[in-house]
Amino acid sequence: MKVEQYCVGQVQTNCYFAINEQTQEALIVDPGDSAEFLAEKIKQKELKPQAILLTHGHFDHAMAAEELAEIFELKIYAHEAEQDTLKQPGLNASGMIGRRDSYRADVFVKDGEVLNLAGMELKVLHTPGHTEGGCCYYVEKEQALFSGDTLFCQSVGRTDFPRGSMSQLLRSIKEKLLPLPNAVKVYPGHMGVTTIGMEKSSNPFL
Repeated sequence: MKVEQYCVGQVQTNCYFAINEQTQEALIVDPGDSAEFLAEKIKQKELKPQAILLTHGHFDHAMAAEELAEIFELKIYAHEAEQDTLKQPGLNASGMIGRRDSYRADVFVKDGEVLNLAGMELKVLHTPGHTEGGCCYYVEKEQALFSGDTLFCQSVGRTDFPRGSMSQLLRSIKEKLLPLPNAVKVYPGHMGVTTIGMEKSSNPFL
């Protein structure tokens, strides 16, 4: 698996392409903005997108999902507990940019569910705290974790949005993410890539 990172939108959100190097099939993780730019990159690189994965429903992660889904005829995946956040402008924070958006997902996944997409296996880890239905996607074979706004390099996600909870977020991280192998690369929703081992040893919030 090759991972390509694109920083998009007003709050510099990381969108990732998780690419199967054998087939050029790809998964799009958190296309928060710049649908035309991302679509052009996909075409330039001759990738074969298979699905869109949302770690959560805030505008800066979900805003371009529907447009990309229509361009490439893809399904959008999100955790089953994130339906309210996706639909309700008061929860998806789109008011921060002067909008009142409602976002969609086509497939709602459960904690522990294993997705077989683009020739890869991804395990869904429900990690509430930043939002009710926030989740991470773990590719065990590749030792890679797409952590959204749950875990950052030397930080953790904000919990001052509606229905956020710091105690719940820290519990999610400690119970679901820190038990993963130290070598696992963490691809967060903002800022740089880190590892589970690095966050275990030096994240001041944990």
